[in-house]
Amino acid sequence: MDSSGSSQKKAKKPRQVRDAEATQAKILDAAEQEFARHGLTGTRIDAIAARTGVVKAMIYYYFDSKEGLYQAVMQRIGAELDIAFQQLAVTDLPAEAALKESIRAGINYGAAYPHRGMLWFYEAVQNQGQYGQMSGWQKSFWSITTILERGIAEGAFRSLDPFLATINILGVCTFYFNAHENLKYLAPTRQLLSSEMIERQTQEAIDLVLAGIKA
Repeated sequence: MDSSGSSQKKAKKPRQVRDAEATQAKILDAAEQEFARHGLTGTRIDAIAARTGVVKAMIYYYFDSKEGLYQAVMQRIGAELDIAFQQLAVTDLPAEAALKESIRAGINYGAAYPHRGMLWFYEAVQNQGQYGQMSGWQKSFWSITTILERGIAEGAFRSLDPFLATINILGVCTFYFNAHENLKYLAPTRQLLSSEMIERQTQEAIDLVLAGIKA
């Protein structure tokens, strides 16, 4: 019995898996951009198909529905946030150093994905946070809270409400990017999204937060 045909089929499987993963990633990237522009309600699968060159039937094959695709986008964001922040909560770094790194990670994340502020805005307005809650992004929030609690216990930070402080810290990290289109004309000579300005903003944010919470 000639097994060459069977061997060829087996050899193709890893490539087929890689192609499927690449196609799904392309769909998720395009969907994220569309959801950030229009929210779940206003986004059309036709627009995502046009962006990717992937037929609608294939999008539905991978994600079942527009809601399924949206949920996959949100879950990917939650996983990326978890990677960005979770390790800092369990690090051996002193709390102050860990918080500095968290702020830096938050600003780097905002610089990498400036459109996601609008995605979260639409999630709150259209869906009342339903899919955001399912995404698991909360772990990144609680990782910062954990660092603050540790800093209070160590005596490095003053007594404060870690929950509210985390909200304020995330606001410092994200507003710069979320409001960029409304800020850019205040000082037209400043290239707010340049690497130099983002680094300056990072240091300003670190100094501001630490001045407010240090014991």
